[in-house]
Amino acid sequence: MDQAIVDLIKLAVGDEGYSIGKARTYAYGFDASIYHSTPDMVVQPRSTEEVAAVMRIANEHLIPVTARGGGTGLCGSAVPIKGGIVMDMSRMNSVKDISVGDLLCVVEPGVVYDDLNRALAPYGFFFPPTPGSGEACQIGGMVALNASGMRAIKYGATRDYVLGMTFVKADGEIVQAGTRTLKDSSGYQLARMMVASEGTLGIITEVILKIAPKPKASAMALAAFPGPEQAGEFVAALIAEPLIPSSLELMDSVSIDAVNRAMGGPLPECKALCMVEVDGDPLTVDKELAVVEEVARRCAATTVETTHDRTRMASWSKSRQAVMTSLSSLRPGSSSVSLADDMVLPVSKIPLAVKAYQQIADRNGVTVATYGHAADGNLHTKMLIDPLSEEQWKAAERTVREIFQATIELGGSVSGEHGVGMSKAADFKIERSSALSTMIAIKKAMDPNNILNPGKLQQWEGEGVIGPLRYPCDPDGSQ
Repeated sequence: MDQAIVDLIKLAVGDEGYSIGKARTYAYGFDASIYHSTPDMVVQPRSTEEVAAVMRIANEHLIPVTARGGGTGLCGSAVPIKGGIVMDMSRMNSVKDISVGDLLCVVEPGVVYDDLNRALAPYGFFFPPTPGSGEACQIGGMVALNASGMRAIKYGATRDYVLGMTFVKADGEIVQAGTRTLKDSSGYQLARMMVASEGTLGIITEVILKIAPKPKASAMALAAFPGPEQAGEFVAALIAEPLIPSSLELMDSVSIDAVNRAMGGPLPECKALCMVEVDGDPLTVDKELAVVEEVARRCAATTVETTHDRTRMASWSKSRQAVMTSLSSLRPGSSSVSLADDMVLPVSKIPLAVKAYQQIADRNGVTVATYGHAADGNLHTKMLIDPLSEEQWKAAERTVREIFQATIELGGSVSGEHGVGMSKAADFKIERSSALSTMIAIKKAMDPNNILNPGKLQQWEGEGVIGPLRYPCDPDGSQ
């Protein structure tokens, strides 16, 4: 990067607010996805005004800017594939206001999810979306990707809690959108438009979030099934009861075997299981737990365990969260990779989807674990491959495309909570083909010089999921 530009940015953010060192910039070329691309500079602003100053410089000199939170994204959204500046928001990490009487809090984008809930806990409130990376992911990234997790079925996703925000446009203009009120019908919902925009429309510098009271009690059931289809049928039957659990996690046999091998057998040996949590008033929790058990047995569950013990509930939840990291225990030398990992379907289609995904994996000779937040239709598929094998990458990509195609045919979407980035972009463009021209027009209006996270979402130029891999192989000959 030209030294004159470096000097301008130094004036904007100070000596400690930027780095062009090779070791630092290389490290910021990763998120938790399969991709890597080294930026020219890392900038760590401390205020909205500093962000605006950097954006004015970047826009004048046509320098790409990629916003970054905790780096926990699985789709490459924070990987700077066009180089330029990575805008690391982690130093903007203040909880600026908690107003339980107004049911809201005001936070900077670098606040870590778990830290926010620790701050809310003494008031008896919480921010519910519950992402799996809650110990590291940051609020700005959650908003930019519309993150959620296992409690979305009852409590919703991040978008359902965004009341307002401050963001900086590509030209450095500071925009305050939304309100501190629980309702708002005053014009375009600009704050909502920024949700799931993945840093392509502006840099988020402050968020006003709605908060919720913590439930008084909770309990869990662990139901084992003879196969994933029966588990999927249980999910649909429970929702149709009607009963809305606080979470409902499905795991197939690959997921169960991996966790049991890696963690010493905490789960029952079965072909599929569902982990159900109910919460609320203590009497309601007991009634709902009984309904969960009855529906599970009606749907051919081989065993059903229930508990109110928080330690045991935490152990079960930990087992489910360990699927991704446990998969490599099934085959030494192979790794779990995030490709088709975040599909969402109508809940009634879960049984068909689980069956279709396994058939696709078998046909392509790829080991696939299917699991996820099944009560809201959100399924994850992690693939176990040798990341240095071009042949296995090609088989994995075939599998991905077929899984996405099956998802779309069943009325689903390629992303439920992780965003699009690069790994889902080709199929996202197929799924949202009728809306692409409108998205392109919005991007052009907000960022006419195309400097904000260019090459992502509808701008992805690849035909599949393979892009600038972090692994030293080249399955499509593009590197």
